[in-house]
Amino acid sequence: MPSETKPIDAIDRKILRALRRDGRLSNNQLAEEVGLSPSPCWQRTRRLEAEGYIRGYTALLDQEKLGAPETVIIDIMMDRHDEAALDNLGRAMAELPEVLEVYLTSGEYDYFIKVAVNGTKGYEEFLRNKLYRIPGIRHSRSSFALRCLKQGGAPIPD
Repeated sequence: MPSETKPIDAIDRKILRALRRDGRLSNNQLAEEVGLSPSPCWQRTRRLEAEGYIRGYTALLDQEKLGAPETVIIDIMMDRHDEAALDNLGRAMAELPEVLEVYLTSGEYDYFIKVAVNGTKGYEEFLRNKLYRIPGIRHSRSSFALRCLKQGGAPIPD
């Protein structure tokens, strides 16, 4: 049975901020940073994980070193909006390694996707060989990101 979610307090927020900044902190380092002894820090961190405040841990990878230095933002308009079309696009996006993020959106376009590619040639290959082969896409519009000014996770309230 899932545990009941408790509101977070100032110490929980300190733990979340510290882990967002460096998810590799040991429990002892984290405890020292947030002003707790190791045991209560460990208990709080496990509670934050169990209650879903912390969904997991990951490494930030360098796109450029991995051969995909360009980030492209693509807005997609679909032909249809039924459940089958939504499911199909979701499955297709999950299978494409270039796709970093996908959002179902309101407004003129139906989806916002963020992809990593190797320049304009890599982007053309992605469009022609992958994106445009997905049934149901009526129109897309693209923008190359010039520079990332901020990258981060969910906001942590004060």
